Amino acid sequence: GDGETFGDLSLSQGLSVLVGLGLCVTMLGLGCAVELGQLGHQLRRPVGLLLALLGQFVAMPLVAFLLALIFALDEVAAVAVLLCGCCPGGNLSNLMSVLVDGDMNLSIIMTASSTLLALFLMPLCLWIYSRHWINTAVVQLLPLGAVSLTLGSTLLPIGLGVLIRYRHPRAADLLVKISLWSLLVTLVVLFILTGTMLGPDLLAQIPASVYAIAVLMPLAGYALGYGLATVFKMPPHCRRTVSLETGCQNVQLCTAILKLTFSPELIGSMYMFPLLYALFQSAEAGLFVLAYKMYGRDSYKQDTLGEEEDTDISYKKLKEEEVADTSYGTVTTEEHNSIQMEPTQTAL
Repeated sequence: GDGETFGDLSLSQGLSVLVGLGLCVTMLGLGCAVELGQLGHQLRRPVGLLLALLGQFVAMPLVAFLLALIFALDEVAAVAVLLCGCCPGGNLSNLMSVLVDGDMNLSIIMTASSTLLALFLMPLCLWIYSRHWINTAVVQLLPLGAVSLTLGSTLLPIGLGVLIRYRHPRAADLLVKISLWSLLVTLVVLFILTGTMLGPDLLAQIPASVYAIAVLMPLAGYALGYGLATVFKMPPHCRRTVSLETGCQNVQLCTAILKLTFSPELIGSMYMFPLLYALFQSAEAGLFVLAYKMYGRDSYKQDTLGEEEDTDISYKKLKEEEVADTSYGTVTTEEHNSIQMEPTQTAL
């Protein structure tokens, strides 16, 4: 019955419009957050690009596939989980990175890079990991072409956002804030509309195993991202950034693909999975931020001070020269702006 409810013309069209607009605003905000100077720097030293590739298109699809196997999901639920796992990073990670004193430039570059890479790698990952359910109708009808088309349509607002950032930085800052608020508003409205369409039995229609995956999958992403950054020997604030970037998926893109490329009768209540994922990824990221605010801020200040002392070689050299100067004598100023050294005795 839930597929027929999804087929209601007016509500279905309203959801399609809302999902499409929300995705466009989100991608526009992502483009507005990208600075061409930082982008060029990252391309010359593409650590962020490599981390986005490994986190979003190696670790997360594998996690989604393994969880679908462990919990023995049916083909419809498995495709919804795989689709969410193969999505690029979302804007939520950018906001959370600020709250944990992360590397904002790294977060934005990873989000933008994974979004662009998704155009080719997301359909590839879906094709690879859906082989286990290849004999089912939903996988045989998996619209990889439509997925690529939806991903391609996101390039226009991203490019427009980059242009706005280059021409009108203040307007770009405003659009970034609007996109973050639209993320929250869109998800809330989607929950309300979907609940209206499916009725009071919505929670009962979704298997407990799907709820368990929606809880475990973001946690696994956060842990794998932190471990990945540790392998690359990144500083603590970058580890927190990569952790959040890996676990936070672009649920608006996942929702758009499920809504715009699958028939309502086929996908049914599994349309709700990315919304559940959004709920738990936000809650878990919020706990991450709270734990950092309570226990990690002092260590962050010490780490920052330590990095400055260790990496600022010219500053250290200058200080050493000043110490060396005072051990030999004092500086006096004579006429004609000349500087002479007067020897002084040093008590041994």
